[in-house]
Amino acid sequence: MVRTGFLFFSKSGLGQEPVALILNTMTKTMNKMKSVTVFCGSSPGTKKIFEDQAYKLGQTLAALDITLVYGGAKIGLMGKVADGALENKGKVIGVLPGFLKTREVAHEGLSELILVDSMHERKLKMHELSEGIITIPGGYGTLEELFEMLTWSQLGLHTKPIGILNTDGFYDELIAMLGKMVKMGFLKEVNQQMLLISENMDDLIEQMYRYKAPDVKKWIARETL
Repeated sequence: MVRTGFLFFSKSGLGQEPVALILNTMTKTMNKMKSVTVFCGSSPGTKKIFEDQAYKLGQTLAALDITLVYGGAKIGLMGKVADGALENKGKVIGVLPGFLKTREVAHEGLSELILVDSMHERKLKMHELSEGIITIPGGYGTLEELFEMLTWSQLGLHTKPIGILNTDGFYDELIAMLGKMVKMGFLKEVNQQMLLISENMDDLIEQMYRYKAPDVKKWIARETL
């Protein structure tokens, strides 16, 4: 990796395009995240851009000295985002239920691998270790993780920025559905705005730096999770 001022360029197969431009616009009012959880699929998807962008996200987090926290697997987009960070000298923490390790899906090159007893404990540990959340393409598990983090935020249990990197418009229909929830009276607009969305990686991370959670009343205590 070549660093020029505040621009980072990769000599990998992704070409010499900027990996992170947002450092130029950071101000003292921004929330500098030290760690980010990434939710994503354990499958690669049908388009190469999904794998490319997952790798680039890991690469970008490494360039920004942000620790990647993720599900600990070596397969699919999970493996790509981890490799993107590790191959660019980033720190990567994986959190994996013990029963999945026995299926030989664990990534063996991580900075740290934490084994937990259940899927719920995995999600809670990832939440505890991170200061922000990014979701990229995935399936049921990815959506479940995203919406639980949004629900916890809606309930006032945390104030972390939560973002969707909408690669190739993958989440367009989901975003439209959230708008329908607001229109039909099932979701408050202020809660809809808790979810940051962009197709551009640098723009999304800058939104996360600038994010200020709405002032909501805490409904339940964290200990009840």
